[in-house]
Amino acid sequence: MAMQEFIIEIMNRFGYWGVGVLIAIENIFPPIPSEVILIFGGFMTTYSNMNVWILILAATIGSVGGAVILYSVGRLIHPEYLKKLFSGRIGQILHLEVSDLGKAGGWFARKGNWAVFLCRFVPIIRSLISIPAGMAKMNLGVFFLLTTMGTASWNTALVWLGVFAGESWEKTVQYTHIYSRIVLILVGLAVFIGGIIFYKKRLNKQEKQ
Repeated sequence: MAMQEFIIEIMNRFGYWGVGVLIAIENIFPPIPSEVILIFGGFMTTYSNMNVWILILAATIGSVGGAVILYSVGRLIHPEYLKKLFSGRIGQILHLEVSDLGKAGGWFARKGNWAVFLCRFVPIIRSLISIPAGMAKMNLGVFFLLTTMGTASWNTALVWLGVFAGESWEKTVQYTHIYSRIVLILVGLAVFIGGIIFYKKRLNKQEKQ
């Protein structure tokens, strides 16, 4: 609750600037709830001079700004460092090889566009996806376009939820939290199942050798 009160105080004091900065920070530090920022922001437009579309624009600029920062972090991670990491003890523990790095890069080159766009609708992952995009040296223009499209869609949906919810905005936030938990559980299951399939293939490969 303390976090929610802090967010509301910042938004009440700084308006659009507060929304943009909070959303930028949320993209870098996922634990900050964008649902509260955007839904409460939508509610604010019903009793203040704030405009819905300017609010969405401010939130989208903040989202893209935060995403570009994480993309830049990914660009700074040198491939040689990852190769050393995969060929060392961590790679042995996780049963990963240097060749897996190339396979992951190849997958991102084929599916990265969809991943960058669709992951903008997945809690926490919508922030973290920017790092592998940077590591894969994804074209900045393409990354910028897809990130803008994804975040603008997400921001628009939540802001208008806040507008329609009005004074019941907090209940709406609770519903979005349920959505976030369900999506994270499904993503976690998909990763778990994918991991099992990957390790089974790896073990079968080692047995044949």
